[in-house]
Amino acid sequence: MVNLQRFTEHQQSRKLRTRRYFSEDFKKKKVREIEKNLTTVSQLSKEYSVSDTAIYKWIHKYSMNMKKGVVQIVEAKSDTVKIQNLKEQVKELERLVGQKQIIIEFQQKMIELAENDLGIEIKKKYGSKPSSGSGQTEINTLTK
Repeated sequence: MVNLQRFTEHQQSRKLRTRRYFSEDFKKKKVREIEKNLTTVSQLSKEYSVSDTAIYKWIHKYSMNMKKGVVQIVEAKSDTVKIQNLKEQVKELERLVGQKQIIIEFQQKMIELAENDLGIEIKKKYGSKPSSGSGQTEINTLTK
């Protein structure tokens, strides 16, 4: 019943819709706007109630780029903004890594100078045995 009602409404709206014609000048103008990225196919489709397919046919017929064999890559403006933001983030992170590297090199040099001045080893030597005071003994574990 609901499907029959929808079908009837669809048929009535179809009868009410009049066939529209757009001039060639209008179509060419809109295709140029698309080529210059002033508007998009979906925006035109919504604005003039024309199917995307019809607009793509206009592009195929009237586009100067199509005649030259040029492929136009459409990139959403939001993608462009995202890419720019990501590039800025990469620059900032590279700057931070550079600063951290300078700090590490400074600290290593300070440790080296302190070792030379004091005559003791400050850097931890990996693979060496722990000193006698580090670790639990049997007495400490029994009293706990």
